[in-house]
Amino acid sequence: MTAARNRVEKSANAFRSIGEAAAELGLETHVLRYWESKFPRDVKPVKRADGRRLFRPQDLEALRAIQILVHERGMTLKGAKSILAEQGLAAVLSGAAKLGTAASPARELQKKVAKAFDAELQDESAPKRQERLEGALVELTDLKARLDAMRSRRAA
Repeated sequence: MTAARNRVEKSANAFRSIGEAAAELGLETHVLRYWESKFPRDVKPVKRADGRRLFRPQDLEALRAIQILVHERGMTLKGAKSILAEQGLAAVLSGAAKLGTAASPARELQKKVAKAFDAELQDESAPKRQERLEGALVELTDLKARLDAMRSRRAA
């Protein structure tokens, strides 16, 4: 009976057990359980009365998108979660998702601070260096205020 069961192809709309889903994706079952806990908005398998998970087609799509972002693109789970929230599953699965294209304010600030401390600037006068550093401090203060505001919005 087991050999016959293995030969039967399930329809694309059929629910999959965790073992079937893991085999289809080429992952271990514990990885699917972990991703389920980290991506509760995207991966919500149906749980039977006996506790077994049945993955719906949309769950498999979400798991494929996570797999693409984490295993193929090398993103962290936090980064993958952010991309899925911002751009959606369809964009990731189609390859249209933009990964890290927008320069973050933190990266821009890093560049400015590095430039302020660059060896070439050692030739500048002290007031000019101080002016550059004060500009960096203003930007850092602004960035901190924006981060604090974001954190308070998330906490609310």
